[in-house]
Amino acid sequence: MAESISGEGQTAQLLDFSAALPRQSVVSFDRRELSEILNIYGRMVAAGEWRDYAIDMLKDRAVFSVFRRTSEMPLFRIEKNPKLARKQGAFAVVAAGGLVMKRGHELPQVLRVFDRQLKLV
Repeated sequence: MAESISGEGQTAQLLDFSAALPRQSVVSFDRRELSEILNIYGRMVAAGEWRDYAIDMLKDRAVFSVFRRTSEMPLFRIEKNPKLARKQGAFAVVAAGGLVMKRGHELPQVLRVFDRQLKLV
């Protein structure tokens, strides 16, 4: 679609390229999900276990990576993969070695893997 604009002896032609560009959708965490993840992150930072994080929004999944130090590999990855929502659940917590620690349909249930267990001293 083209549109003409004229003013003070000059004419400009505006072209709408938005329809011609392919729409690339990315998967992301919504506000509620991110709030729950950051709540856990804040507790672990206060405990001195985690120090940094990264959020990746990819075409097929969203990943919240947790680091002990910035220069290291992530300790844990909290992943949202909508393609697995009907099967195993869209959310997963993956350890540094690639081991899936917990997977499920509800994020709060999956994040319980980080809850402290009582230890006998």
